[in-house]
Amino acid sequence: MSKITRRDFFQRTGMAAAGGIAIPGLLSASLRAETEPNWITKPEWLNLTRESAIEPELPIIDPHHHLWDGSQLADRYMLEELIEDTRDHNIRQTVFVECSAMYRADGLEEFRVVGETEFVQGVAAMSASGAYGEMRAATGIVGAANLCLGERVAAVLEAQIAASPQRFRGIRQRAAWGDSSYIRALGGWPSTPANLPKRILLDSDFRKGYAQLRTYGLSFEGWVFHTHIDDLTDLAKAFPDTTIIFNHLGGPIGVESYSGRRNEVFAAWKLSVAELAKCPNVVAKLGGLQMIVNGYDWHKRDKPPTSDQLLETNRDWYNYTIDQFGPDRCMFESNFPVDKLSCSYTVLWNQFKKLTKNFSKDERADMFHDTAMRVYRLTRV
Repeated sequence: MSKITRRDFFQRTGMAAAGGIAIPGLLSASLRAETEPNWITKPEWLNLTRESAIEPELPIIDPHHHLWDGSQLADRYMLEELIEDTRDHNIRQTVFVECSAMYRADGLEEFRVVGETEFVQGVAAMSASGAYGEMRAATGIVGAANLCLGERVAAVLEAQIAASPQRFRGIRQRAAWGDSSYIRALGGWPSTPANLPKRILLDSDFRKGYAQLRTYGLSFEGWVFHTHIDDLTDLAKAFPDTTIIFNHLGGPIGVESYSGRRNEVFAAWKLSVAELAKCPNVVAKLGGLQMIVNGYDWHKRDKPPTSDQLLETNRDWYNYTIDQFGPDRCMFESNFPVDKLSCSYTVLWNQFKKLTKNFSKDERADMFHDTAMRVYRLTRV
């Protein structure tokens, strides 16, 4: 079979790739304007900015990354690529988060998501053999389930746990909805089933399914844009005994109608984050600010950013979140390979280490390692 490019694939199938995830039916005119080189990670470009790892001995758990083998999209991120990216820092273990990879091709629709967990369980077993180095990949697995199934989702949750009884930890059902097809694609908003509610976290059927999480001791990954953080707060208050992990600092939007309105977005975001942080069952992931939706356009520059440049741009978002949640409810994340579009893994974590240089040893241990270990119930490696 001849190699096809991502642009070819879009044209043939009408699919848009958001962070490596194929999203059918959301290919807007704005998204078509994003040329192929802007959607594909460019190793030769990333190598234009090289840094040595700061404090390479500092133990880290990366609590948010993806794996997929999208060869038809000329886009692959598997164990070998993860090992290559993480080699400069002391990454002890990682947590995989759902990305619509390797769903089953057959069987009942609601159970096809279990294929992703089966796939990652195999990758985790490879890593656990020790044949690939000291890092243990995917010691925690966060999968998908359509919580809008209501109480019927219980059978899907049981199947997910059965697929990885020692590693399965939670569910992410994406709620990063925007008012344009372009923004929705950038958030990985699913176009099927077509009747999913826009404000899904407030939906009564969704909440019936969400209520099943506490029965099985599962957490929930809250992936919303900044415009819907308040919906996540409402959910957290309604289910105080279910742990919510606030993804990507609430996805501040910086494109389309939000372009050039950074201060206005920041002010609104602060108010919502402050309210969310009052919920003791919510913890925050610090990262995911290098995506296209954030509007910084690192991927379009002549050279990728240095850790100092990232820190100058991102510092306010990180510091405010840490101030509101406290270090013991915060954890740094890579969001790789999505954020790899904008910077290297080494540069990204150098930014985090520079950000926290004036924090205490215990506070840094929380944010780099211990919060993730506690929240995802991991054994120290």
